Amino acid sequence: MTAEPSLAATTGHRPPAPADFRHAMAEFATGVTVITGMDGEEPVGFACQSFASVSLEPPLVLFCADHRGRSWPRMRDSGRFCVNVLGEDQQDLCARFGSSRGLRYEGLDWELSPWDTPSLPGVLVRVHAAVHAVHTAGDHDVVLGRVLSLEHVSQGRPMVFFRSRFGLDEPAPPLTPELWFGSGQWG
Repeated sequence: MTAEPSLAATTGHRPPAPADFRHAMAEFATGVTVITGMDGEEPVGFACQSFASVSLEPPLVLFCADHRGRSWPRMRDSGRFCVNVLGEDQQDLCARFGSSRGLRYEGLDWELSPWDTPSLPGVLVRVHAAVHAVHTAGDHDVVLGRVLSLEHVSQGRPMVFFRSRFGLDEPAPPLTPELWFGSGQWG
């Protein structure tokens, strides 16, 4: 069996360095969610911007999570999760669940849904789902979920992450990559 030639050998180009890839992907605006689930009796969750709808029939969604992170591996075996879609004014929730040092549920008024997943307060929409399939992709898992129920919770504008900052018109400086993307903090 012969090994396939590398991309550099066949095209003369090397894949981008991680910092270059992160910088280029920052040009794509995303919404921000918090994926929640249970580890036994303990609620867990993480901020996630890699979320999308996949199929209408059957209704499927996906999210990507660092499989070395501290939250996704703990909720995976429960078989269920909730995608809490954040509004633009919910940076406090994003900070709680987006930092490895965040106090996730402490002092937060959350409820356990009928599907045994944590429901966060004041979000735009909650998508309750069962794990349908998990595929390893590099350092992340691509998680497909079969949608069980939808909850429209509040009206408002979504939280948007663009060029390493929140919002489209914000003059604030970009967030440091270590705060939001380093060492499994988003998964």
